[in-house]
Amino acid sequence: MKTVLLIGAGRFGRHAAIQLSKLGHQVMAVDINEERINDIIPFVTGAQIGDSTNEGFLRSLGVKSFDLCIVAISGDFQSSLETTSMLKELGAACVIARAERDVQAKFLLRNGADHVVYPEKEMAKWAAVRFTGNHILDYTELDERHAIFEVNVPEAWLGKTVGALDVRKKYGINILAVKRSGISDFTITPETLLTGEVTLLALGEPGALRKCFKI
Repeated sequence: MKTVLLIGAGRFGRHAAIQLSKLGHQVMAVDINEERINDIIPFVTGAQIGDSTNEGFLRSLGVKSFDLCIVAISGDFQSSLETTSMLKELGAACVIARAERDVQAKFLLRNGADHVVYPEKEMAKWAAVRFTGNHILDYTELDERHAIFEVNVPEAWLGKTVGALDVRKKYGINILAVKRSGISDFTITPETLLTGEVTLLALGEPGALRKCFKI
């Protein structure tokens, strides 16, 4: 369990709070807007209304006591930049800041952000891959060279074993798991038989995955 200071309770901040809560983390939410704070209260451990660009207010939160600080401010880059900078000056251990454009990311990183996330950019990339392939059920990019695709078992593979297909040798990809009724089974062996009742979680270079599954 980690303690998280979440600054900005808009749509991104609210979704972040919900997921952090589900994972069992303690979240302190901050926003200048009382209505947004009221909306997020059910999902956080604590909440305060205040201006994160006010150094006195930010200091009063005890920034050093949090394992992670997330700057989720949207629509006001100046406030996001000032908040990020002051968090590091006040001794924040790790600051993650939300950016909408590459130029914003550069400024945030130069002014103290340890990591930058692009919610809209990342979702657009996911959607482009997910919905342009007939066989892709889900997609996760690990880095520039590796991704995980969830795909239906190709018709030509039905009734065959993982070992007989030998996709690692042919395509340079790995079958990580088979998924049945939403439950993933990672105990894959060469004898694992593939049927139409399961989907596959495959790891590899995106181009190799597309070639293997004819996407």
